[in-house]
Amino acid sequence: MQKISIEIVDIIDTSVVYDELSDAASGGICVFLGTVREFTNNETVVSLEFESYKMMALKEMDKIANEALAKWPLNKVVIRHAVGVKKVQEAVVVIGVSAAHRNECFEACRFLIDTLKATVPIWKKEMFKNKSVWVSAHP
Repeated sequence: MQKISIEIVDIIDTSVVYDELSDAASGGICVFLGTVREFTNNETVVSLEFESYKMMALKEMDKIANEALAKWPLNKVVIRHAVGVKKVQEAVVVIGVSAAHRNECFEACRFLIDTLKATVPIWKKEMFKNKSVWVSAHP
């Protein structure tokens, strides 16, 4: 049984996440899905663009998945982030865990998304009608 599924992808297929996390020993599955929102700082967002240093991003994603497995009794972990241009309401990141109980699921899911945003080399550019801005330093 593979406990960890980590990917950098062009498109996130949310329909497969439940099957990837489902496990007979799990009484809980927690999923966080991050999407492109319409407004940032009162400006209309047209799209977001994501870039990554793929090899390093995958290595860091694997590291935080294993940290979560060491901290909580999880059965499975999914971490998937999209790259490229994404339109409003499009999925850009999915984090999922399964465990025997819900408490571990919620705590681990929160840890994974917060740590991913802080440590994984994925950069976001916000595109507005009249300008674009890198949210974090460009690679």
